[in-house]
Amino acid sequence: MTRKSFLIATVLFACCLGCKQNEKIVNIDDVAIDYVKLGLYLGQYDTSYVDAYYCPDSLKPTSGPGLVIPKDSLIAAIDSMNVMIEKIIVSPQTNDTIRMRARWMTRQLTAFKMRIRIFTGELASFDEETLQLFDVKAPTFNEQHFQSLLAKLDNLLPGNGTINERYRNLHDKFTIPKDKVDTLFKTALDEVRKITKTKLQLPEGETCTLEFVSNKPWSGNNLYKRNYTSIIQINTDLPFNIIEAIEFACHEGYPGHHVYNMMREKIMLHDKCWVEGSLYPLFSPLSVIGEGTAEYGIEMAFPKDDYKQFIKKVLIPLAGLDTTYFDTYFNAFLLKKQLNYARNEVARGLLNGTMSDKEINRWLLTYGLLTKEEADFILRFIEDYRSYVICYNYGQDLVRNYVEVYRGIPENGQTQWQVFSWLLSNLVTPEDLLAD
Repeated sequence: MTRKSFLIATVLFACCLGCKQNEKIVNIDDVAIDYVKLGLYLGQYDTSYVDAYYCPDSLKPTSGPGLVIPKDSLIAAIDSMNVMIEKIIVSPQTNDTIRMRARWMTRQLTAFKMRIRIFTGELASFDEETLQLFDVKAPTFNEQHFQSLLAKLDNLLPGNGTINERYRNLHDKFTIPKDKVDTLFKTALDEVRKITKTKLQLPEGETCTLEFVSNKPWSGNNLYKRNYTSIIQINTDLPFNIIEAIEFACHEGYPGHHVYNMMREKIMLHDKCWVEGSLYPLFSPLSVIGEGTAEYGIEMAFPKDDYKQFIKKVLIPLAGLDTTYFDTYFNAFLLKKQLNYARNEVARGLLNGTMSDKEINRWLLTYGLLTKEEADFILRFIEDYRSYVICYNYGQDLVRNYVEVYRGIPENGQTQWQVFSWLLSNLVTPEDLLAD
């Protein structure tokens, strides 16, 4: 460790301990400030770690990172913070709200520690990584599960040839022409914003704009800029189909990531003054909720038939495409989405070292119904983001089950949108969804 990084680590460690030498003056807000400072400090080394931050710059590190991440000092600071959080939790003076905030931070700190270990080359199995980072273990599916889904597609798809060939033939009929991409994505974004505003009270002055980029490891990204403003970045490396215009608009915009970040900033930071809510660490339980609500947000904004009709009556004519076979393609597209769990199994095999390169390629092409170019793109994402892939499909399933089951209990007296809004604006962990 260089002298500079040692000094920074020493200051950080002192920050996490300084206000806690006298237990009587420790409070949850002190811990929350230290939690945010620690996350931002880690983000200096792991540049993909902090996905969004809503507080003033005064909590950010005042000096740059050292040459080497001070792993041991950071883990010691996390352990010290957890000791103080536990004292807050067991204290008879602690009320339920403070206890909930404290327990939520312990889950986040577990993810901090695991991400530090991964970042420094200390790797774990796929299931252990997901449990430590995301507070859940995703279900395992064998080949028979995916073969049964392919059999359903086989019966649905028209024409001759392999399932992949027939799906691609149908899929290609609804590829957006390059000169129409901007128009279709903006039209889709305007529509889902209009729908969301009828269901949720969005902050005044919120804005969300589109930006087209290339050469990224992801297909879409929400760059949240604080003050209820986002830039949705769309990667144009691969062509888009007509349904993806809506999917991206919902997922990255309304009622997905843009709304999720806005609700957190407004309610948790500005209304409740919970500083811990101002930091969104990407590799943490927050992303199961964030990606899960973004994926399920598509179903929230568009009940199935409305979804199909908007594409058929508005987007397809704008793109200059023919609606013939669209009903079949729409059903095939939704069925294919269930195959996304194959990506989890590829990540499991890659991280555990149980899948050869040949097997990984076979799974992505056969069970993912991907082209070679798409398979390479997904594999690069998994190599960069590892077990993060579970946040999309398993996160969506957790959110869907919670919203729909909870809504089905008459005494709760809440609509689906009210439950969904609660998930967006509270300190929720995946375990909370499973427990309920």
